[in-house]
Amino acid sequence: MDAKNTTHRIGQTGPVEKQTGIRHLFAAASYSLGGAKRLIGEAAFRHELIAFAVAMIAFVIVGATFFQYVAMAILFLLMMAFEAINTAIEEIVDRVSPEISEMGKNAKDLGSFACLCLIVANAVYAGYVVIFDGFMK
Repeated sequence: MDAKNTTHRIGQTGPVEKQTGIRHLFAAASYSLGGAKRLIGEAAFRHELIAFAVAMIAFVIVGATFFQYVAMAILFLLMMAFEAINTAIEEIVDRVSPEISEMGKNAKDLGSFACLCLIVANAVYAGYVVIFDGFMK
């Protein structure tokens, strides 16, 4: 960024003026949509989407409460956010340091560990709702 408060976007030939007001809202939504499109390209994310769909079907079968659906949705949104951040870390490391380095490996491993923690949290919660709160009522 320079003193004119501009930013660079991939594919642009020069600085792009930042949008303000309602235009900023639409620009931000456009960038978020681009991120979602990029994330759907990740196999791990597609697996997580499938797991979420399976969990939602299981919630329907066991008659989960509204709160349980909301809690699962929040956990899944957090997992999506962590997966997006992990993907961003991987892309930055690959761009800045294409050679294999210990620091790059550590950054990628830490991002992967953060995702694993959220995957475990999602699985434990879904398992609790389905097994203990659903079938063992």
